[in-house]
Amino acid sequence: MPKTNPIKIAHIHVWDKKNKGDFAIVLAVQELLRQRFKGCVILDFPLTVLKSGTERDAEKINDADLVVIGGGGVFYSYFLPFNIKFVDRIKIPIILFGLGYIREIGSPELSPKAIESAVYLADKAKAIGVRDNNTKIFLSDNGISPRRVKVIGDPSILLSEERPSVGKFKFLGKKNVRRKNKKSTPIRIGLNLNYSGWLGFGKWRKEILGAYREAVEYFMENYAGSEGPGVEIYYLKHHPGEKNIYPELKIKGLKIVDLKPSEQKYLYGRLDLVIGMMLHSGVLSFGAGTPEISVAYDLRNYSFAEFIGCPELVVDLDKLEKGVLMERAKNVFEKKNFYRRIFLEKKNKIGMKLKNFLAEIEL
Repeated sequence: MPKTNPIKIAHIHVWDKKNKGDFAIVLAVQELLRQRFKGCVILDFPLTVLKSGTERDAEKINDADLVVIGGGGVFYSYFLPFNIKFVDRIKIPIILFGLGYIREIGSPELSPKAIESAVYLADKAKAIGVRDNNTKIFLSDNGISPRRVKVIGDPSILLSEERPSVGKFKFLGKKNVRRKNKKSTPIRIGLNLNYSGWLGFGKWRKEILGAYREAVEYFMENYAGSEGPGVEIYYLKHHPGEKNIYPELKIKGLKIVDLKPSEQKYLYGRLDLVIGMMLHSGVLSFGAGTPEISVAYDLRNYSFAEFIGCPELVVDLDKLEKGVLMERAKNVFEKKNFYRRIFLEKKNKIGMKLKNFLAEIEL
């Protein structure tokens, strides 16, 4: 007999509203769940419940019809190991949706206990959808049948966009600006650094800041003169900690962007190029159709670039010597229309994977 009451979904996720990427993931997942399960009621639970949840937490989860875990970096040393006994208390169907495996450069491998608990959760799940191939490899290398793991992408690619108020960023309300009695649109470059707790930043600080400055200088020297269209540089803030590092870029006129995720993604789509580090500076850029180069501090930077078929959009930390990031930025900018086209094609395919995965879930 079909269910008449609204479907209740327990959504277990990272819930850090200060981290733009984490917040974007939650919003995007819940948008997709509401599209799939019309009128559903979503109950929020922090990911830490899988590590330190109580009997009462388990009762609240089991009061729902379905539990969705993810997306985001669920298989991460910070959250692992999960409490296997708590996982066992969950009696309703478990869906892993768009989640990933994280391993930062220089960090140790996961402990056997952490791996065991991650695999235990995956094995108990009714359906497994991960965001990239490396997460599938992680699970299959540790005993989960590859046939059970579907690579569907990061849900935040599909996050809806909302136009910010014109008062915040006036260029969003105009197609062109006037320079020298000639209509032209300034080149708009977005920057992002990872200063959210990654311990390796200090080791690479000089190289990272130097490479970013050099890339900016290239665009200023070639496009900001009186005969050029002009250049505007935006810092795309994803985490509060970044306020302690972006002043060290020493870029005159740097415009700080700190909007809610849907507005930030809209603005991403009005830029010509993004040079970032945080994974979701790349994911939101891709979803908005803007070429992005990632300075890789984590396996997931490589994983995302490989997943979208553009491994050339990643620069290794140990290749930040003079000219490398600048040359990559120059080349990608010159091919920006090519990347916009393939991003749109790939986004549509990933969108179908995400929606089809949810469509196959039956209660």
